[in-house]
Amino acid sequence: MENVLECFSFLSNTLKFKMSLYLVLNIASFFVPFLYSFENRMKYIRRWKAVFSAILITAIFFIVWDIIFTKIGVWSFNPRYHAGIEFFDLPIEEWLFFICIPYASLFIHFAFHYFFPTVSLSNKIVKRIYWILIVVLIPTIAFNYDKLYTAINYTVLVLLLTYTVFKVPNVLNTFFITFLIVLIPFSIVNGILTGSFIEEPVVKYNNAENLGIRLGTIPIEDIGYAFSMLLMSLVLIKKIEKNRNESI
Repeated sequence: MENVLECFSFLSNTLKFKMSLYLVLNIASFFVPFLYSFENRMKYIRRWKAVFSAILITAIFFIVWDIIFTKIGVWSFNPRYHAGIEFFDLPIEEWLFFICIPYASLFIHFAFHYFFPTVSLSNKIVKRIYWILIVVLIPTIAFNYDKLYTAINYTVLVLLLTYTVFKVPNVLNTFFITFLIVLIPFSIVNGILTGSFIEEPVVKYNNAENLGIRLGTIPIEDIGYAFSMLLMSLVLIKKIEKNRNESI
């Protein structure tokens, strides 16, 4: 046992790696949904090809966005809480975030859809929610065009919502419900990342680039950011599975 610990210590020192709070949050978020992916009834594992393909494509978009925003100072990462391994100025934990968090969140969505298949919103209600969001988001973008996180985040959200409502039916009917459930674990994880329960935030935001409105410690823009990230993955999953079924 001592030899194993010595070996791990040597590798850790060689790679300048340490177990970080951010890494623990990623692993904890991913671990339980991953184990339940093999559950006999739901068999989430059967969707893996579409799910991971969609997550990776979405991750590329959001990582590029992340790299740019980090470079221009929209947000930054506290070295106290990550392992010190960085690629393009993003800690390795941030890269893992775009795999672990969407996987866990999408698992919640599909689990709800499987166990409560009849619970969904009508197309009429979906359209009403869509127009309410548009009426709120468009003026917010227009009056805050100089705040990069607010303007770009909500512009992406508006575009994705519009495309989904008019081009990809029957996605938001359930997702508007399941996202409210996803917000519970999301608020815990993102709350910690933004400074809840710890001395300093893991992710530091430049408040000049956002509305300055916080839900606890979470910038309100993060809700739209999470919604867009998951919605993009869901739309891609639906298209991938549709193409696969048509090719059979």
